[in-house]
Amino acid sequence: MKQVSVIYCIFIVIFFSDNNSDAFILPKHQNNLPITITISNRHPSISSKKRQRANHRQITTTNKRQRATNHQITTTNIHMLPIDESDQILALWVVAFASSHIGMSATRTNIISSLGDVMEKLNLVGNDDWKLPDYWPGDNTGGQQIFPDSLTAGRQVYRALYTTVSFITLGSAFAAYLQSSAIHGDVIIDTTTQSLLYRVCLCTGALGFGAAIASLFNASPLGLMPSFEAEGNDNNTRVSGKAIAGITRDDTLKFTTRGLTRITRHPLILPVVPWGFATAYLASGRTCDLILFGGLSIYAIAGCYAQDLRVIKEEGSVGTVFGTEQGRDNDNDEDERNQLQSFFEQTSFVPFKAVLDGRQSLEDIGREVPWLQFVVGTVLGLFAEEKILQLLKEWSSSI
Repeated sequence: MKQVSVIYCIFIVIFFSDNNSDAFILPKHQNNLPITITISNRHPSISSKKRQRANHRQITTTNKRQRATNHQITTTNIHMLPIDESDQILALWVVAFASSHIGMSATRTNIISSLGDVMEKLNLVGNDDWKLPDYWPGDNTGGQQIFPDSLTAGRQVYRALYTTVSFITLGSAFAAYLQSSAIHGDVIIDTTTQSLLYRVCLCTGALGFGAAIASLFNASPLGLMPSFEAEGNDNNTRVSGKAIAGITRDDTLKFTTRGLTRITRHPLILPVVPWGFATAYLASGRTCDLILFGGLSIYAIAGCYAQDLRVIKEEGSVGTVFGTEQGRDNDNDEDERNQLQSFFEQTSFVPFKAVLDGRQSLEDIGREVPWLQFVVGTVLGLFAEEKILQLLKEWSSSI
């Protein structure tokens, strides 16, 4: 009976092979990988059975590989982010914003010097009548006078130019984001199954906001925020501006490492990094969200690193205006250069790296951080984050 069954199977196979050439393709694999089975005219034996089992294992292995390939392709298609024309325009403006800022910052010394020469040729430098109001604290180098020398004049014009470029590029990026968001529509985040991730991102954004607010009261010399002290403190530092309600501006105080600057030398800008990525998810995690908010996070890292490079190269041109700028050679300038270098060596770019390598201590950080401002800023950040997300959806839907 077994011989009859074997002969019958052989007959069926030979029949199909004769009608479809000497080989046939399994229907299951017609659209994938052709599997060819060659028919032998020899009488079936143990060796032929082994070959059949080997062919079966080969077919099974091929099927598994094909399924794995199909699964990989499907997974890739799911996670690939589609980038259409509106997203490309948005990416263009984000790159324009970041590159113009970093480029202008990297060449600011030459730009300021050139602008100062132009202002001097126009006879706009040294006019004693052009002064800041008495209630407005001047900086450490220019005092109340707006254009006391060509270097200060060039810096003031540079700031106006820098702000204008920022307004145009970032404003255009935001407009492109709203346009792209309106095209793609909202993606509803399942706050039931992903409530933990949603809350983590919301808290991350709020904490980043709180850290940035607190840094305004714990400024770094690499930032633009001025520093103030109570009038009458004898610290042998150069003080500019007039006292307002017993408070006097003195930017040299920022050379002293304390509080947030013990964590990172960029306490104002680096909090943008977690805020940006968290907001990208909260805003729906679409391609346009990642381009805008993720792009701002990457820009924050690149911008802070560019500032560090200027200090390493001893260009002296940092966020705050000191005598460290090239073109100033007073007696106090060398002292300020040394203070800036000392601050740089005592602090770190990566948060808490100076603590891990022993340059700073958690005890000093806990004692000096402006906790009240941090807590208030975090609470405000929580409400601001939700309000921002709401406004983004409303503005996008109105386009």
